[in-house]
Amino acid sequence: MVRLALLAAPGLAHDLAVELARELPDLLAERFGEVDWDVTVEEEPMAAATTRDVDLVEIARRRLLENHWDLVICLTDLPVLVGRRPVVAHASVTHGVGLISVPALGAVALETRLRTAVLRLVARLLGERGKKARPRERRRRRARIRRRLDELSSPVGEVQAQEGGTIRFVTAVVRGNLRLLVGMVRANRPWRLVVGLSRSIIAALGAGAFGLVSPGVWLVADGLGWLRLIALCLASVVATCIVLIAVHRLWERSPSPGTRERAALFNLATTLTVAIGVLTLFLSLLVIAAACEAAVVAPSVLEGQLGHPVDAAAYLKVALLITTLATIGGALGAALESDSAVRQAAYGYHADED
Repeated sequence: MVRLALLAAPGLAHDLAVELARELPDLLAERFGEVDWDVTVEEEPMAAATTRDVDLVEIARRRLLENHWDLVICLTDLPVLVGRRPVVAHASVTHGVGLISVPALGAVALETRLRTAVLRLVARLLGERGKKARPRERRRRRARIRRRLDELSSPVGEVQAQEGGTIRFVTAVVRGNLRLLVGMVRANRPWRLVVGLSRSIIAALGAGAFGLVSPGVWLVADGLGWLRLIALCLASVVATCIVLIAVHRLWERSPSPGTRERAALFNLATTLTVAIGVLTLFLSLLVIAAACEAAVVAPSVLEGQLGHPVDAAAYLKVALLITTLATIGGALGAALESDSAVRQAAYGYHADED
């Protein structure tokens, strides 16, 4: 019996590990039928994203010894870097531990890439190709598997031998870092940012409701040119992003030169996460404002206030200004949220928040 453990960071990595564990025993049995497989999924908070230096190999090794596992593969939110090159996977022969950076796998076909990465990592760990063996080969193959349970490798990337009996597999600088960044943003699930901020939603809807029934807002919107109106919309989105990042200290600072590049990557991912989340809020509010305006404000009423015939463009102008005010109201509401609530909404989980 080969006891394989998947240690995963809370959030997306853990969800992926749970899904993978359901099919992994059968997939491994197809490739390595000579041994029985027992797959366990455990949550590892220290594998969550943080700018603090964490020795995940040592943590995984300690868990392996405590639980009498044969093999541990750790799925982390951390962007693991060698110089400026992102590491997709890391394997320590002496520790018997494999490490996969989930963000480095990117955002497209993530489940498939992770499944392939884990299967190939296990295959390299066992020193086999993962193909079915002939009956007369099974006994020798079983012996080889047992001898090489401590041999680990990675499914993707260029091999780089390191000191201390470790091997790192890295990707190309530009392509790898871009895929890493996209993966980090996807792991943050930015489209769910505002859903976790109740005060922000209440403030945004309140401001939007005020604008919807305010003839003064209608007149201001009608008098604005399209360029100025679009500039106000963009300014409201940018201001909301700045408020969220600044007030709740989402901007990472690292006094250590060794972690500054990681902090810069976190900051870029945070900015993109917040920007996508706020844009999602803006577009959602725009749809709500336009629908409510069309349902509540009759054309004759709007014409009476504006003093001229109205068309779809006039309604859109009013909806855009209402959405701008609502977005600013949402920013004020977000400023009243607790730091932990905003961080939970933005990141899902951070190991250094405990």
